[in-house]
Amino acid sequence: MSSSLVSVAYIGAIILFILSLGGLSNPESSRRGNLYGIVGMLLAVLATVSGPRVTLDGLPWIIAALLVGGSVGLYAARKVQMTQMPELVALMHSLVGLAACLVGFANYIDPMAALNLSSAEKAIHEIEVYLGILIGAVTFSGSLIAFGKLSGKIGGKPLLLPGRHFMNLVGLLVVIVFGYVFLHAETIDAGMIALAVMTVIALLFGVHMVMAIGGADMPVVVSMLNSYSGWAAAATGFMLNNDLLIVTGALVGSSGAILSYIMCRAMNRNFISVIAGGFGTGGGTPAKKGEAQPAGEVVSISAADTAELLREAKNVIIVPGYGMAVAQAQHAVNELTQLLREKGVNVRFGIHPVAGRMPGHMNVLLAEAKVPYDIVMEMDEINADFPDTDVAIVIGANDIVNPAAQEEPGSPIAGMPVLEVWKARTSIMMKRSMATGYAGVDNPLFYKENNRMLFGDAKKVIEEVVKALQH
Repeated sequence: MSSSLVSVAYIGAIILFILSLGGLSNPESSRRGNLYGIVGMLLAVLATVSGPRVTLDGLPWIIAALLVGGSVGLYAARKVQMTQMPELVALMHSLVGLAACLVGFANYIDPMAALNLSSAEKAIHEIEVYLGILIGAVTFSGSLIAFGKLSGKIGGKPLLLPGRHFMNLVGLLVVIVFGYVFLHAETIDAGMIALAVMTVIALLFGVHMVMAIGGADMPVVVSMLNSYSGWAAAATGFMLNNDLLIVTGALVGSSGAILSYIMCRAMNRNFISVIAGGFGTGGGTPAKKGEAQPAGEVVSISAADTAELLREAKNVIIVPGYGMAVAQAQHAVNELTQLLREKGVNVRFGIHPVAGRMPGHMNVLLAEAKVPYDIVMEMDEINADFPDTDVAIVIGANDIVNPAAQEEPGSPIAGMPVLEVWKARTSIMMKRSMATGYAGVDNPLFYKENNRMLFGDAKKVIEEVVKALQH
């Protein structure tokens, strides 16, 4: 395939990627958006492999890599549970960062990469290499730590080292100094030493940055790392002089940055405060003894009594959280929804922007369970309807329905927009225990007069409620 045909194919792939992003912005068009992305990537890969840059000698290696990578992707798609999607996304981000690092090092030692370049062009190329490896290394190590936190292998409590900001500043200065050394290196060996030092510092910074972010901020972390992976891909595109990688990386990087901003707004926090050290615990920790406890008495309720409340209700709002994902209760939730709608109950879902462990986590689970898109509402769309709601059911959520965000100015989550379930006539919290959420903040909702606690595994409890409703 000639260079002109490759360029045309790349333009087509870019258009498809843009259409894919547009489709993914809405649940009803997300399937079409995914299809656009798949076709665009297939077109891009075929154009690259059949392009003039790939020689016959290198073709077997590329085909082998495609087979191995495609097999791993197919295996992951078939075996990974929907509840494991956040950690899978983080792991994929790490691979993008690793690829950027490897391409950067390979590009630097390739004698043909800087051939026939002027001194200014050579300097620009080396800056591209340096920045590409820097962003890639931060993305790689940070994503691995995010994977560990999301999968539970690493605790969600933020690691706030003494003098951490000073350490980060020193690391940045060292990176700048070795960047100067790298640009003025007279031999490849000297340049490789500078690159190696910078890479080690970047890897440590990625670890330190994500370790300092608490479990409650993990959705922002996933979005942030998505942005980083995009910029790493764009940097790789500059290194390889590949327009498709540059544009695609910029699309991913900018969309991830915008999403991170939206997520931070949803938590009433700014991006810098998240990076500087988020709040959170290991998740599911009980409130410490001696701390001020909200006033009131906890009233529990049975599945049978919950069914009676739902049988008499006209308007019901369901608020899913990470507990629904852990219990894999989305299909039971859909069964309950269908049963209530058949009885004439107006059932809707309230989705908080940071519910779960990644952006859109709850939407993905509900879509998998075939919950109708038109009854799944965003927080801003449904919050005003809680006072007219008979029953609000909270399934495994905590921080996103915590009234302390509005009622306690000194709370760590003060000012964070939350779903106002306590304004419903009756709210029902489905939880395994009285443990706090990932922010480590006790929830006064437990003690509200109109709140009831339905303890147990979400899937089993909902199935019991369904059975009670059917009799």
